[in-house]
Amino acid sequence: MEIIGTIVVGFIVGLIARAIKPGNDRMGIIMTTLVGIAGAFLARYAGQAMNLYTANEPAGWIASVIGAVVLLFIVAMVRGRSRVR
Repeated sequence: MEIIGTIVVGFIVGLIARAIKPGNDRMGIIMTTLVGIAGAFLARYAGQAMNLYTANEPAGWIASVIGAVVLLFIVAMVRGRSRVR
């Protein structure tokens, strides 16, 4: 049940992160959802590594949005490099 909750939060977080991050990201709703889910997982496991969350505690909304925005910047950098070549 924890993973399903993280996926649902990730979907919403992906949408929020896309709205927050400046610039034109050319990615569809599925890629946005996947980045949001990855951001939620990133925030969850990074928080556990820093002892902010216990093993059974999901990451908070703000941490998940921050994780998703970081991943959006990484995706934009990787896509930018591949377009130049």
